[in-house]
Amino acid sequence: MNVEQPDAAVARIAAAIGEPARARMLYCLLDGHARTSTELSVVGDVSPSTASVHLGRLKDEQLVMMVSQGKHRYYRLNGEQVADALEALSVIANPRPHAFVPPAPNRLRVARTCYDHMAGTIAVALHDRFTALRWLAASPAAVDAYELTAAGVKAFTVLGIDLDTARSRRRRFAFACLDWSERRPHLGGAMGAAFLSIALKRKWVVQDLDSRALAVTAVGHREFKSRFGV
Repeated sequence: MNVEQPDAAVARIAAAIGEPARARMLYCLLDGHARTSTELSVVGDVSPSTASVHLGRLKDEQLVMMVSQGKHRYYRLNGEQVADALEALSVIANPRPHAFVPPAPNRLRVARTCYDHMAGTIAVALHDRFTALRWLAASPAAVDAYELTAAGVKAFTVLGIDLDTARSRRRRFAFACLDWSERRPHLGGAMGAAFLSIALKRKWVVQDLDSRALAVTAVGHREFKSRFGV
């Protein structure tokens, strides 16, 4: 019985990520948007034919998935776990042995997407506030997992988040996702995605079409301050 050992599997996936053009494609997709192979060839600075080969490798390793819509084929990250791994690699890639200075450009550092949830200074501050308000409590499911307290259920329901739908997702419900620019956790999982969806719907933040950056609007600044003290 030929069963691949974990170390061999990790080495194989790391090799797929480790090629510079493929890494650029993956990090481009970290904003949650799907893109064509032609668009990703520009990101990777390779020819369209070479981009197709690279995307085939990433697809074989289940790092990206392809979605067909009419005559077009789009690529996106293959789920939240891939996004989490890329975010964690960013942390490792930017070690700070002394005083920590965030490496991200300011507009990305303030607020950005981490796949389908919010990251950056604002997101870390919100995570801290949710914890201080005792809306989140440690879950026995995993060391970094959260459950909602009674106060959290009430507060997030008032915000308009459908908790039953969030719980029904085939993914982690809520967890502490380590922020690569702040080196502290923001809220990830289905709850993080649901909160970002509400923030976008209410125009608290506006997402760039061609980057991960989120712009906090005047309404957003006011709401974050009045609702959460952030």
